[in-house]
Amino acid sequence: MASTIDRSIIRDIALAPEGHLKIDWVNAHMPVLNRIREQFEKEQPFKGLKVAISLHLEAKTAYLAKVVQAGGAEVTICGSNPLSTQDDVCAALVEDGITVFAKYNPEPKEYKELLIKTLETEPDLIIDDGGDLVTILHSERKDLLKNVRGGAEETTTGILRLKSLEKDGQLQFPMVAVNDAFCKYLFDNRYGTGQSVWDGINRTTNLVVAGKTVVVVGYGWCGKGVAMRAKGLGANVVVTEIDAIKAVEAYMDGFAVMPMSEAAKVGDFFVTVTGNRDVIRGEHYKVMKDGAILSNAGHFDVEVNKPELEAMAVSVRTVRRNIEEYTLQDGRKFYILAEGRLVNLAAGDGHPAEIMDMTFALQAMSLKYVNENYKQIGRKVVNVPYELDEQVARFKLASLGIGIDTLTEEQKAYLDSWAEH
Repeated sequence: MASTIDRSIIRDIALAPEGHLKIDWVNAHMPVLNRIREQFEKEQPFKGLKVAISLHLEAKTAYLAKVVQAGGAEVTICGSNPLSTQDDVCAALVEDGITVFAKYNPEPKEYKELLIKTLETEPDLIIDDGGDLVTILHSERKDLLKNVRGGAEETTTGILRLKSLEKDGQLQFPMVAVNDAFCKYLFDNRYGTGQSVWDGINRTTNLVVAGKTVVVVGYGWCGKGVAMRAKGLGANVVVTEIDAIKAVEAYMDGFAVMPMSEAAKVGDFFVTVTGNRDVIRGEHYKVMKDGAILSNAGHFDVEVNKPELEAMAVSVRTVRRNIEEYTLQDGRKFYILAEGRLVNLAAGDGHPAEIMDMTFALQAMSLKYVNENYKQIGRKVVNVPYELDEQVARFKLASLGIGIDTLTEEQKAYLDSWAEH
């Protein structure tokens, strides 16, 4: 059998030493996943199974892959975004016996081919991010469906695609909606996205945020985190929304709320966090201020409409790493960060390790859950069972040395009784 080095497609195996250091660093800051790894090493829940993973391929993801491998799986991994793959981490994983099909910034055709090669290993289980693996399996490569028992999905975007498949009666195996778990969206989406987005923007632009106007497009859990951290940096925050309830929530949280047609006139920084396309487009460019900085934290690079901006521009140039300058006929200049891809990963290192510790613990436990229950679940999108969600929180508290109360028997009886108290 060929070695993982021979099977893999990566940039350079010589980069492995730096990748090992990165993985070692996150390993030391992911106590929940370490506890699950100990369980997996004893139980071997994936013994004899093949697992395909598509996630942003950096150190924290690499450690998740190693935890799944410790559970007995033969693991193959690829990136879920061309600009978030770290070549040194890929090389380290290959040295650790994991097959990798990923490079930083491949051409679109090659990126797609790497996804397909991952699926051609004929996996039993998958972990997906944005639904790319599932979509390929259900469209152009149905021949690779036969072994798939089920899997877990990381993102809002991916879950939307899965539910559309399910609604159309096309979904061929169960998928666990990890993004909808409490320990995912309350912490990863809010605190993880909030911190990592500003990490990516700040390290890329080296500009002050205090006193500037930040427009946050979308006030879901990710948008709440981005707005909260912008406020902490001293920005004046504007929120745009299509959901009246979320708009009221943003207002009550102390932020200005207005339609994008008005927000476009006042923003210095723009961050899109919607999962939808064209939320910043031609009509908005017409009224934006000179020097506006545009970034995206949604899964796909469609939220900021680049083709319309390119059509309006008289010149485009790269002025710093991950910053493209668009000059318009009237002399105004706009700047797009990281080609409009996820700014926190394409121009940063993604969420903090302690945050992804909880999310990837959910992924690992959900993969074990779906493997044990795929026949009973059927071809559906299901939530992470609450007991798994709570278990991750309990592991997290234990790692922090924090204890909490439990109900007495009398309190349980009181809560369970319908009689007059």
